Amino acid sequence: MNLNNSLIKNMEFTKRRKELVEYLKDMGVVATPEIMNALLKVRRELFIPKDYRQYAYDYNVALPIPGGVTISAMNMHASFLSAVQLEKGDSVLEIGAGSGILLAYIKEVVGNGKVYGVEINPETYEFAEENLKKTGYDKKVKLILGDGSKGLSEYAPFDKIISSAASPGKIPKAWIEQLKHGGILVTPVGKQWGEQRLMWIKKMKNGKLIKKDLGSVVFIELKGKYGWGRRDSNSR
Repeated sequence: MNLNNSLIKNMEFTKRRKELVEYLKDMGVVATPEIMNALLKVRRELFIPKDYRQYAYDYNVALPIPGGVTISAMNMHASFLSAVQLEKGDSVLEIGAGSGILLAYIKEVVGNGKVYGVEINPETYEFAEENLKKTGYDKKVKLILGDGSKGLSEYAPFDKIISSAASPGKIPKAWIEQLKHGGILVTPVGKQWGEQRLMWIKKMKNGKLIKKDLGSVVFIELKGKYGWGRRDSNSR
């Protein structure tokens, strides 16, 4: 692709990105100006395999990425960002980092806050690492290859935790333990080929958990020690 064609393509992506973000704002999916700015700034097409970039800004379309998983549609990312109630300076953990794009969005919203991602699939991890490097976020967020079902104890506690994979009926205990008092966890709960619900959980100062059901969703199953296929007492 020559320079002129590349410039034209970038302009097209920018136009489509702006149109989709404006639509999501009108639909009430984008909760704050900070989230809107993040969605406008991060170039979603650069977190998608080249063969699928033309669909980067299609509404409500998940696209395949390496490792046999998908990158969620922008409307779902906006929903997660809004639901978890990000604030400047927050320390945030994402379980199942996938393409790496949600880490970039989160970083734009929390500013000088700390952003961590854990990805269990080596092929997906390498894809996310490459995406973060080419967009400049590799120096701004920390991506780790590991078992996200165990959380990330070495950097805990976190103000906010997001899981981009569906946990079993009982949420891994480590996530709750690594959440600050007053912190918020957002995760899909349920089996991949069964009903899943997006759950909002707040850990109160006395340790009590307040839970809200935010509706039906579809995500891949959580892998790892406390994910699907491994059920024990370390979940709740």
